[in-house]
Amino acid sequence: QVQLIESGGGLVQAGGSLRLSCAASGRTLSSYVMGWFRQAPGKEREFAAAIRWSDGSTSYADSVKGRFTITRDNAKNTVDLQMNSLRPEDTAVYYCAAKSSPLVLRRPSWYDYWGQGTQVTVSS
Repeated sequence: QVQLIESGGGLVQAGGSLRLSCAASGRTLSSYVMGWFRQAPGKEREFAAAIRWSDGSTSYADSVKGRFTITRDNAKNTVDLQMNSLRPEDTAVYYCAAKSSPLVLRRPSWYDYWGQGTQVTVSS
């Protein structure tokens, strides 16, 4: 089992920045891929970014590329999502997820472990 706890959400004005953090415990993550997903009201959960723990390879949704950066910290067992130039359409609950896989995965249904989510609200 992998336990995931997100933190760092909040309210920010358009153009501002937020940094989300996901603390992972329960397993050694060297064979895992970690993802950040988001879900706005009335919409399906969608991929934002993912990182392969072993080598730091990353993948981003087109909608966040160039604005969001995903990183991992081996010492702290955390995965962060730095979000810059935020837009009102980035408003959503953001979830951290984990999957034991050599691939950098983008589909929510492929992930096995999920955090409880953290709310991000971007005002215009």
